[in-house]
Amino acid sequence: MMRGFPCRPRTIAAIGRNYVEHAKELKNEAPKNPFWFLKPAGSLIEMPAPIELPQGVGEVHHEVELVVVMGSDKATRVPVDKAYDHVAGYAICIDITGRTLQSEAKEKRLPWSRAKGFDTFCPIGPFIPKDLVPDPAKLELWLAINGEERQRASVSNMVFNVPQLISAVTHSMTLERGDLILTGTPSGVGPMNPGDVVTYGVKGVNEEFDREMTFDVVKGPHVGMDTLASL
Repeated sequence: MMRGFPCRPRTIAAIGRNYVEHAKELKNEAPKNPFWFLKPAGSLIEMPAPIELPQGVGEVHHEVELVVVMGSDKATRVPVDKAYDHVAGYAICIDITGRTLQSEAKEKRLPWSRAKGFDTFCPIGPFIPKDLVPDPAKLELWLAINGEERQRASVSNMVFNVPQLISAVTHSMTLERGDLILTGTPSGVGPMNPGDVVTYGVKGVNEEFDREMTFDVVKGPHVGMDTLASL
């Protein structure tokens, strides 16, 4: 059970390219419609657990994101104007990405699941009740590595806002209480390495939730292709 959350999610839907500047930095066009991929629930961790970087998979990048936490037992084909009725609250997470693996998958037109789904690849902060966030567009996200700021942006810069994302996802799949929508990352993504300390957070809630979250980055097991070939 995740502390403060309604329950552990069954589904984690992560939105891609939802900030124009981030799309540009990875040489992608901003999408005309929302699109998403799935992360396994097993990738979730909370403080003080460390982020484990798998060895043998190339660069691994940070992507700080606003998380929508679903609050209804069944959200199916939700209209945009009813979307907030299905929200329990919010959180801030890092959608950690094996960038080398993702780039290789894109070149081969293969799924991104491995690049996004390693254990510890979704460090998440505390649950923020919806009542404390009248308008998520007024929040500001930030992330720093070893005290150096890498990402900072207003949620208002998203291409598709929270109600549009909830509606789009639930027109394809039913979301349940506790399920998560990761709403995309702003520009400034970059590599993490063992020994780094990652801090991130949100501005615009209150003193309790505006405080930073800290995760140590450590070396994980070797899971490169040479390891897989020997199985």
